[in-house]
Amino acid sequence: LGTTALVSLIDEPSAYLDSEQRINAAKVIKRFIMHSKKTAFVVEHDFIMATYLAERVVVYVGQPGVEATASTPQGLLTGMNQFLKSLEVTFRRDPTNYRPRINKHGSQKDQEQKAAGSYFFYDEDED
Repeated sequence: LGTTALVSLIDEPSAYLDSEQRINAAKVIKRFIMHSKKTAFVVEHDFIMATYLAERVVVYVGQPGVEATASTPQGLLTGMNQFLKSLEVTFRRDPTNYRPRINKHGSQKDQEQKAAGSYFFYDEDED
């Protein structure tokens, strides 16, 4: 029981936390993982927390409740672009608080990002 784990499995650490507590919890978890220099698998459905914690992601594709195929672990940007493209949703980063915001479907920003293949945190400086 006293042995330090080589891999931590963390299931939905943000459950029942409000938005500010989620950010604080994410910082604590990330600091612990980085300080211990260990690997952690985090299952998280809160988009902000998941993107803050992740270095790499596994994207599942398929038909819900019927079949699913997991991708190999991939970088955050690549994985999130793949995931959001499958949903036909684009995200930008709020310039004030840097949190992700969903673009309105069909808006100019949404269309620009889709045309560029940048579904996740399109940066206007990359034009």
